[in-house]
Amino acid sequence: MSEARAEEPLETPVGRRSHPDKSPRVANRAPDAGLAEISSFDSVGRFFEVAADRLGVAEDLRAVIATAYREVQVQIPVRLRDSGIHVFSGYRVQHNGARGPFKGGIRYHERVNLDEVRALAALMTWKTAILDIPFGGAKGGVNCPARDLDEHGLELITRSFTDKLAGIIGPTRDIPAPDAGTNAQVMAWIMDEYAKLHGDAPAVVTGKPISLGGSPGREAATGRGIVYAYREAARALGLHPDTTRVAVQGFGNVGSWAARIMAQLGCTLVGISNTSGAIHADAGIDPDAVAKHLAEGGTLTDYPQAEPIAAEQLVALDCEVLIPAALGGTIHAANADSVRARIVIEGANNPTTPTADEILRERGVLVVPDVLANAGGVVVSYFEWVQNLQHTRWDEHEVNNKLGARMRAAYREVEQRAGELSVSLRVAAYELAIERVLQAIRLRGYGGYA
Repeated sequence: MSEARAEEPLETPVGRRSHPDKSPRVANRAPDAGLAEISSFDSVGRFFEVAADRLGVAEDLRAVIATAYREVQVQIPVRLRDSGIHVFSGYRVQHNGARGPFKGGIRYHERVNLDEVRALAALMTWKTAILDIPFGGAKGGVNCPARDLDEHGLELITRSFTDKLAGIIGPTRDIPAPDAGTNAQVMAWIMDEYAKLHGDAPAVVTGKPISLGGSPGREAATGRGIVYAYREAARALGLHPDTTRVAVQGFGNVGSWAARIMAQLGCTLVGISNTSGAIHADAGIDPDAVAKHLAEGGTLTDYPQAEPIAAEQLVALDCEVLIPAALGGTIHAANADSVRARIVIEGANNPTTPTADEILRERGVLVVPDVLANAGGVVVSYFEWVQNLQHTRWDEHEVNNKLGARMRAAYREVEQRAGELSVSLRVAAYELAIERVLQAIRLRGYGGYA
């Protein structure tokens, strides 16, 4: 397949605490066992510490970039249709704004907590720096069961949350976006509620409906970015789409788009999992047919053209590429040795624990880290923000081309650094991000480091 033809499907419209304990380094193989083994906060902290140690970042300056600029926790009492008053907690963590306005999604999930939001906010700081986007990092969330709420309940929660955050968000201060459990409609409610206090400002959020200033290509952007990352990793390993078998863990927005575009590219999708289970087919699975099956009320495990398997078997399928696009910590010490893929492309945030990351590296598995692989969403969010500020609109072809250029440039910069220093892509990416953030801090004079 020629390079030009191979690219065509990609254009098709379709932290750390202030005084942390010194935890063991990754090389020490701290024991872990699964989802509960290590929090997202501690996982991101370990990856950060490895890179900061290698760079020789002083402890005092390290505290400046490892801790959050601002953390907000608010009470969200709402009366839902069951006539009861439910009290949820809402969070917004603004990690670092040295390189520009804070940027990061808002997730609705019953497991949302402050430590998780802290970790994800830090990840956004590193992502935007790695992709060289003029944003800082932030994250937000509400600990509500989004899947169990009707539209009325979601709107009440969103408007209440927005009211309480209205003083710290804005087009040049902090720009939220969708994340797990939220979507374009939630962003529209945030934009509308913010407008009641500050006037019309579409750039206050990204991931909006296109009719309200959203960008074409935004919905598929994270999944599409994963495919661009695959193209770069495949180039390095001599893989070709027509001989690439792919397993996707998590068939939500990110995983489903990655699966569809990988299939368009010519790859064979051999496994999919979601919250209801997993399926496998050596001959290949049609992701569009699966999406239609699910939309019509079916479950993944009763999809007729594939064999049901246990969800935990997904990571052990015989394939070239594994895309963990579900929750954090799904690849851990207890299952990392069973991974048979040559490439792991992290679609989710923190899907690989530090111990598992070391196991995969020792086994020769190429891991494309979350801070690089799943940054397509924030890249196109940046494009949406630019379009809003300029009162203009780019078509989807232009957006996808610009996304591809950013992803390729970032991947190759990280890859070159990793090769020169004989480190993993993750370590190289974190080092690059830390250097860029430190440079901005020094130039601005934050904390007296002028």
